[in-house]
Amino acid sequence: MVNQLSRLLILLRQEKGISQKKAADALEISQALLSHYEKGIRECGLDFLIKVANFYNVSTDYLLGRTADRQGAIFSSEDIPDENSMGKENIYKGSVLSTLNKRLIFNSLNILFDLLQKTNNKQIVNEVSTHIMLSVYRNFRYIYCLNEDNPTSLFAADNAVFSHLCNCAENMAELNVSCLTNYKQSKSIKPINIEKEKFTLNQQEIERLYPLYASSLLNLIQNCETKMNVRKK
Repeated sequence: MVNQLSRLLILLRQEKGISQKKAADALEISQALLSHYEKGIRECGLDFLIKVANFYNVSTDYLLGRTADRQGAIFSSEDIPDENSMGKENIYKGSVLSTLNKRLIFNSLNILFDLLQKTNNKQIVNEVSTHIMLSVYRNFRYIYCLNEDNPTSLFAADNAVFSHLCNCAENMAELNVSCLTNYKQSKSIKPINIEKEKFTLNQQEIERLYPLYASSLLNLIQNCETKMNVRKK
């Protein structure tokens, strides 16, 4: 809790564009005490937590790390916008390449997660999801750092180490997936039980099962193997 709260105290103050002294005055504590809170040296009480929530207009659940939504909403899968929604954040202006790549990835993910659902195994769903999310996280951070003035306090991991930490977490997730699928053998991780018939796949079968998305996945495979220098352009 302390590390999460200290990071958010810095982030919210920087976003508001105020000094530590001004924030301390508004929160009715000394600057030294606020400095201790922001560094995680001391743990605050409930009264201070409520003052912070009111001052920055966020929920206490957000400050405590129970939700990533600042107003305290807890999202379910039904609350997450569909990738085909027409919100302004889904409109790419002027870049055919980014739109094409976005569709290739989204459509391929539709196939991947449909196959994951057929496994009926939460562990492999979590491990594959973790691996993908870490890749998105890593690349988002690189883009975020294009402007060196962006507050680094948005993230808990330092710029100097986050990529190495991502590597470790990604490698662990990939190892778990490889063991769960019996691609690699492990004494501690048992492969999942499946009906093999559900996973009988070849290009023709993929095109039959996923007529809308198959071409995207096949193109993604081709693009990746081209980047790996095992397939000619």
